[in-house]
Amino acid sequence: MSRAELADFLRRRREALRPAQMPSTALHPPGPRARRTPGLRREEVAALAGVSTSYYERLEQARAPRPSPQVLSALGTALRLTDSEREHLARLAGQIPPSTDTDPAPVPAHARRLLHQVGPVPAYLVNDLEDIVAWNSAAATLITDFAHLPVHERNTVRLAVRLAGTLCSPATGTDDTFARQTAAHLRTAAVRHPANRALGELVDAYAAHSPHFAASWLSHDVRPRPTLRKRLRHPALGELRLDRHTLLVPGTSLRLVLYTADPGSPSAAALAELDPPGTAP
Repeated sequence: MSRAELADFLRRRREALRPAQMPSTALHPPGPRARRTPGLRREEVAALAGVSTSYYERLEQARAPRPSPQVLSALGTALRLTDSEREHLARLAGQIPPSTDTDPAPVPAHARRLLHQVGPVPAYLVNDLEDIVAWNSAAATLITDFAHLPVHERNTVRLAVRLAGTLCSPATGTDDTFARQTAAHLRTAAVRHPANRALGELVDAYAAHSPHFAASWLSHDVRPRPTLRKRLRHPALGELRLDRHTLLVPGTSLRLVLYTADPGSPSAAALAELDPPGTAP
């Protein structure tokens, strides 16, 4: 159980809720004590969860013993957590043990088949640490020849730092979406693999590069964002406006990342003109 991380997660989820979102019967009666923050008060969350205010305060102060599954469920309901946030809460509270694996798992055969059965759609597989562990030839043609990169550089975060302002950039008005998505994925991974030093180094490096990532990391936002809008500047195809889709591969912790364009758009026509791909793993 990570008491400090659990306390911070609860506090930030409480502060993210607004009184206007809650039924008036759940709120503390108005009185002389004004709200010091825009979120709910601790006693309001405690009442919604059916626990004592003292106990909930100790949870947010990292002084309480491990909460039971029943208490976690009640807190999830009180704080209106999503399924991914509930799982994250359970991991922080030690109800789901962390992974003891130190070596990357091999890519299952069915995941490789899925990768290559998407046809001409550029796609690759990433693991918990955002490492690109397999790709199809269309992705190599569109983004970079992953086979010629050092293994530690085959990582979406490291590539985002390296290629920012050159090959890829966020679409207009979406500057922080990739950073927020990455922070959510890495926050989840950090709880699953708390002893992984490479993950900590990756978080530190990207936080120093991206203020959006640093802010998202501190907010403990672990909600998935399955689709992002991206702008790519391909040396042969010109500027492309693409959607980056992220799907969980069933039965694994891998995610499938695909790049598509709006049907009938210039970007879709350009994608269809990708050079015949080479060999991909």
